[in-house]
Amino acid sequence: MNIEKMKTLGDLKSSGYKSKGIKDELRDNLIEKIKKNEASFTGIHGYDDTVIPELERAILSKHNINLLGLRGQAKTRLARLMLNLLDEYIPAVEGSEISDDPFNPISRYAKELIAEKGDKTPITWIHRNERFFEKLATPDVTVADLIGDVDPIKAANLKLSYADDRVIHFGMIPRANRSIFVINELPDLQARIQVALFNILQEGDIQIRGFKLRLPLDMQFVFTANPEDYTNRGSIVTPLKDRIGSQILTHYPETIEIAKTITQQEAKLDSRQTEMVYVPELAKDLLEQIGFEARESEFIDEKSGISARMSITAYENLLSAAERRTLKNGEDKTLLRFGDFMGVIPSITGKVELVYEGEQEGAAVVATQLLGDAVKTLFPDYFPKIEKLQRPDEKTPYDDLVEWFFEQTGFELPDDLTDEEYKKKLDEVEPLNELIKKYQPEMDKIDTYFLKEFLLWGLVEFKKLSKQRYTKGIQFNDLYGSYISGL
Repeated sequence: MNIEKMKTLGDLKSSGYKSKGIKDELRDNLIEKIKKNEASFTGIHGYDDTVIPELERAILSKHNINLLGLRGQAKTRLARLMLNLLDEYIPAVEGSEISDDPFNPISRYAKELIAEKGDKTPITWIHRNERFFEKLATPDVTVADLIGDVDPIKAANLKLSYADDRVIHFGMIPRANRSIFVINELPDLQARIQVALFNILQEGDIQIRGFKLRLPLDMQFVFTANPEDYTNRGSIVTPLKDRIGSQILTHYPETIEIAKTITQQEAKLDSRQTEMVYVPELAKDLLEQIGFEARESEFIDEKSGISARMSITAYENLLSAAERRTLKNGEDKTLLRFGDFMGVIPSITGKVELVYEGEQEGAAVVATQLLGDAVKTLFPDYFPKIEKLQRPDEKTPYDDLVEWFFEQTGFELPDDLTDEEYKKKLDEVEPLNELIKKYQPEMDKIDTYFLKEFLLWGLVEFKKLSKQRYTKGIQFNDLYGSYISGL
């Protein structure tokens, strides 16, 4: 269909074009994608068997949709991706404020223009990217913002009475006619404003002041809401919920692999960072595990949720910490180190809602504890499990390593070591090398240095060693040797 040649209503009629409602558009294009086995929501991970099938069923049912889930669960992203299911271009009456369909005009302006000019009525073509409207629900939103109101300036300029419907200034919803309209955080919308949406969802018409105005709007509504909002800030009024066809529950990634895929896709990294810093796969796993630990932590409010943005910003900070160290050392490349994880703490503290006990501990302490918990969880995947209770005479694979620390006065890993000094320092601990050879013989040499630090942190978490943070780095000791030598 050559849209450049179709500039009038007559051209449109002779081309055989048939107009359809937005819900039919979404449905028909989704059916085509399903038949061709094409992904309808690309770039969304972990929802293939849960959220996306429900969303597709809602679109096939021509429902208005409410996406219900905690923060950072891609609710708004899903709504925006529905744009891809619209036709690329649709015709509209030129000059219409509400994008009137030339075959089914609903505004006074469009009806009068078509009555006057007939087949010579000029039309314009609207791209699907212009058919997405979004409004964040805030307590100060008014009915006039969403629906419209009388415009006294328009009345004065046109010398019209307030009883004339031409004095109406349309709000966001009528202007979004034939488009996808998203209202984010719906419970934050005052109850009286939610009531104003009843007729639009049910009958497709609007009411402004005392006007007998019926505009059967053609719209696809998508609402997003956070379950926390139902108790903290407001609620969705029951009659409005009744008019929303499908409510779909979103969720967080269920595996580390899915979480890693999301983080790698969304992290905004400078190419110089990715070229400069080598990140072992274990470090990526560890970063995602921090998020999983946070969702289970007794210090964090589970109702508030842990956004996927926490892992994304933490990964950006992690690479920046390594980059800064490398630049200060005058080097071109570096291996990511465990010490770089200290740089992710600001990303965690700003994104978790602490309960009372967490506030008592302090945000930075809770963040560091989450890192320790993540190490503890992943440790058995790489090395033999350390049992809580052991007989005093029972041998363990870690005895030689603990003995090595018993004989040292303190093993320090400063943050600002060059890569050469860092590797040399870790290679000096012979029992570490033996454990890596025995339990991770297939691991690439380049990954073993991070694994060595991971092993030391693991032994600290399982109370085999102790560590303390000092101004320039970390010191590892055995649990009792330093005390005995002090005596």
